[in-house]
This record gives sequence, structure tokens and C-alpha cells, in this order.
Amino acid sequence: MTGFPVAPIATRGSDFAELARHVKQAGLLHRRIGYYAARISANVVMLAAGAVVFVMLGDSWWQLFTAAYVAIVLTQFAFIGHDAGHHQILRTRRGNDIIGYTHGALTGISYGWWIGKHTRHHANPNQEDADPDIDIPALAFSEEQAEAKQGFLRWVAKYQAFLFLPLLMTQAVMLKAGGIEALARRQVKAVTVEAALLAGHLAVYITAVFLVLSPGQAVLFIVVHQAVMGVYLGCSFAPNHKGMPILPAGQKVDFLRKQVLTSRNIAGGRWVDFLLGGLNYQIEHHLFPNMPRPNLRRAQPLVRAFCHQRDVSYTECTIVASYAWVLRHLHTVGAPLRVRN
Repeated sequence: MTGFPVAPIATRGSDFAELARHVKQAGLLHRRIGYYAARISANVVMLAAGAVVFVMLGDSWWQLFTAAYVAIVLTQFAFIGHDAGHHQILRTRRGNDIIGYTHGALTGISYGWWIGKHTRHHANPNQEDADPDIDIPALAFSEEQAEAKQGFLRWVAKYQAFLFLPLLMTQAVMLKAGGIEALARRQVKAVTVEAALLAGHLAVYITAVFLVLSPGQAVLFIVVHQAVMGVYLGCSFAPNHKGMPILPAGQKVDFLRKQVLTSRNIAGGRWVDFLLGGLNYQIEHHLFPNMPRPNLRRAQPLVRAFCHQRDVSYTECTIVASYAWVLRHLHTVGAPLRVRN
């Protein structure tokens, strides 16, 4: 199903306007402050529990499990930061930004830098030369991208399906490095604030780890923590667009089809909603980025029926099938390079 007919589709801007009216009438854009208050409180409790266990265990190799646990909890904080960036939580931009910057400080990821990057992705999902999420040095998402790789990166592209998991382990570090680089180049709005927040995060993190653990354990703790967080983040974002149609640079497609045809939903119950932070409703999220996370589940039947009525392909599969889909696509893209090996 990766070969959806994108180019021949006619532009019909009124389709999305009609869908938006239905969504608004259903009250699905109303804020869910109570939900987010409970979600944030639960995250704080889980992080506090991890901190208590970390202190109580002390200098112990069991702390590697604590590192994995904290990585999972901080990814849940990152999901809240994502929602704040889309103004899903509070009614005012300032209120959402306060939540976003706070969560960025806790995760060590620059909120301002991520907002700019993520906004470009939402505007042009899977579009060449416009979507930063398919412009990744270590991966190729089309045969053209694979052919353009040189040296070591070309070798990586050949076997990227096999290297995908190890590459995901670096995702958290790469996100943090991207934010630091943007701060150094003054490419974010609140440079001073973010620099102070990220410096504070790094100081507390490094001090706590090396104060409680021996040097060897501290280093391994950091490696495990960053690797697990990277895999969790990568496994939350990768199924949503990877392997879906890539739009040529400059191609014009109406908003509804551009968002739906390039996105994939992940089927499952509320455990999947929790595990993926609501990103499993990627189609609904891309159509209505400021829709509060708990409303996405309610919007799905409405959006799916609307798409079917207009013969717009609506893609959904299980979480296991989605990862298989991604790996299959990456393997296919690298095949021409392997043939000439």
C-alpha cells in the first residue's frame, strides 16, 4: 500500500473545510485541561518514584534498570511537550509554552528548536526538500536519497533496515545535540532562557549520576538511559510516516490528501494510546494538530468515514505490522545499492 496515487489527485480545498465543520460541531477541539492535569501529575509521580529508587539503590548495577525506567518516564514527558507545542493543553500560547519549556528542561531537548523543526514537518509531511523528518543523514527514504549518499553513509543506506535499531539508540542524543547546535547558532527565539534550562538539566543530570554511582556505573547508566529513550522516541515516531508515499519537491496536493495519504495510524486499545502518546492517531493529529490528545480517539471514526466517502485511502495497521512495514521499506530502498556491492 505504499504506492498510493498522489500525483493525479485533484485539489478540492472544500473537503477539509467540511470535515473541520463536523469536528468542531462535535466539540472535539475543546480543551481537556482535567485530562492533562492528571497526565502531568502521574508523570511527576512516576519521575519522583524513579528518583527515590535511584537514591535508595545507591552504588549498584541494578541502577541500569532505573536508567531504563527513567528513560521511559521522560519520554512520556516528551509527549506532553509535544502536545504543548501544538497548543493542545491550554487556551493561551504563553501557558502552553511554559509547559513546553519546562518539559524541555526535564528531557534535555530544546523546546524552541523542536517547535521549528516539527512545524516544518507538519506543513509538508513526507515532501522532499521540505520535511526535515525525511532529511536524515544516516537514513534514506527513497532510492534517490540512497543514490545521493557517499562514503560511510552510503554503506549504512545499503543495510539500513538491519541497522535501524542501533541507529534509533542514538535518537535522544541527536535530538539534544540538534537543540544545542541551534542555541549556539541563535536559531531559537528564547536563547537565554533555553540555554539556562538545558545547562541546568545537564548539570543536575551529570552531578546526580556521578555523585551516586561509581564512574564506570555512571557512564553505563547514561548510555542505557539515552539508548532506551532514543529507541522509545524513535519507535513512537517512525511508524507514522516512514514507508508512506513521498511527495516530490514542489508538488501541489490539497491539505486533506497531503496529510492523510502520507500518514499511517496504529490500531490498538488504550494501552497503545498510552505507549505512543496519542501519536498512533497520526492522521487525525495531522489534520487537526491542536486537537487535545484524548479527543483523537473520538475523532477517528468521523475522519475515517469522511475519507472513505471521498475515496481517500486511510491507512491503519497494528503496531507490529507498522514496524515490519518500515523495515521492509528501508530494506527495499537500499536494495539497488546492495546489488552493485
